Amino acid sequence: MPLPTSQAVDDPARRHWLGRGLGAAAGLLALPGLSGCSRPEPLLRVASNNWPGYALMHAAQALGRFDPTRLRLIEMPSSSDVVQSLAAGTVEAGALTLDELLAARADGLDLVAVLVFDESRGGDAVVARPMVRDLTDLAGRRIGVEQSAVGALVLHATLRSAGLRLDQVRPVVMTVAEHVQAWREGLVDALVSFEPVVSQVMALGGKRLFDSRSMPGAIVDVLAVPRPVLAQHPRGLRQIAAAHFEMLALWQQDPQRLLPLLGEQLGLGPEAVRQAFEGLYLPDLALNRDWLTGETPKLTASASALVEVMQIGHMLPRPPALAGLASGLALEPR
Repeated sequence: MPLPTSQAVDDPARRHWLGRGLGAAAGLLALPGLSGCSRPEPLLRVASNNWPGYALMHAAQALGRFDPTRLRLIEMPSSSDVVQSLAAGTVEAGALTLDELLAARADGLDLVAVLVFDESRGGDAVVARPMVRDLTDLAGRRIGVEQSAVGALVLHATLRSAGLRLDQVRPVVMTVAEHVQAWREGLVDALVSFEPVVSQVMALGGKRLFDSRSMPGAIVDVLAVPRPVLAQHPRGLRQIAAAHFEMLALWQQDPQRLLPLLGEQLGLGPEAVRQAFEGLYLPDLALNRDWLTGETPKLTASASALVEVMQIGHMLPRPPALAGLASGLALEPR
């Protein structure tokens, strides 16, 4: 569902990282196989933006789980920048949603998913003012939405549930960085957004009308790499996956240890951080193997269903090839 561009406020931004200056790593995580005659791998640069599902990766960096001379996280203002950097070769890996990966593959960029961060189960939502009674009451309303695949996907699903067409609402295209200010200034009646912005807007009086729990399997966040990176950076990819799973285990077993750091990163209080993560399904190592390995990886099946939805909504120029979409390389022991 292409969105009107005449009301665009700025370049599209998907999950803009709100970074709070995590500081230099406090320690180093040793890389195996780097001693003796083994040649060190080149620096692995990983681009990401703002989304709680990526926050555990950034927490690992803040806690010194990465050797900064071997692996570096780079914050970018939009998913468009991440995809462009992957295409230009200025980064080797990028955090993207599955629909963004599919769109890149449809455009000829052979990206492979090597890690599933999360599946959104409420983290992406439509938040409206109290005067909007229900989904059907969105007719004629101003809906703030970013010009992105995810924004279009959530808006498409919302309108379908409401029985409305795109020409029956008034999309106002803006970056996610503008969502809270647009809400405060009364420029929109509803927002298609995601955490942590959803929690921030609800704290200002917004109410949740629709969310990704009604879109199972549609919004999956992955770590994507161009295919040659699989051979060039196997140890680095395994290191970042291992660090993510370490932080995930810590979050599940003792969330209090990570709450202050995650709250600082996301600009949320402790309870809001918990609520943001409640909207995510976070697969562990074993479940990642189900998503990424086997004769028919779960990710490929999910992608096939998602391609159909995206084509109906005119979100793809052509259907992408799904062969070789997923790899379990990063899940192997280091």
